[in-house]
Amino acid sequence: MANSYKPGEKADRSGQYEIVGPRGGRTGIERTVVKGEPLPPTQHSGQRYIMVDPTKNGAGRKN
Repeated sequence: MANSYKPGEKADRSGQYEIVGPRGGRTGIERTVVKGEPLPPTQHSGQRYIMVDPTKNGAGRKN
């Protein structure tokens, strides 16, 4: 599985994060999170987040 993040962890990048189940099953539920903000709580324990669509505007990127 791609890098997964626990609820409450700070987001590495801005974009869409999808909730996945404990065994990696995709739920189709996405949350938009800004870089540096904590990921929101999930509906069930054991669920995590994966990055599915990073923001492409370049805001906040260091050159």
